[in-house]
Amino acid sequence: MLVLSRKRDERIMIGEEISLLVVDIRGDKVRLGIEAPPNVSVHRQEVFEAIQREQALQGEAVAVE
Repeated sequence: MLVLSRKRDERIMIGEEISLLVVDIRGDKVRLGIEAPPNVSVHRQEVFEAIQREQALQGEAVAVE
């Protein structure tokens, strides 16, 4: 894992097409802006995990039919 320090309005680049911008820092919360191409999905971890569970359930339902 790479750990970086950034201040407000500073960016982190992931490859050539994905950019993370530190938009705001308030107490223990950091707001990030994420720019990525349309073919890259960006989700909070809990949303990503919910999508994965739903897809697994749909896959099981198709296999049973």
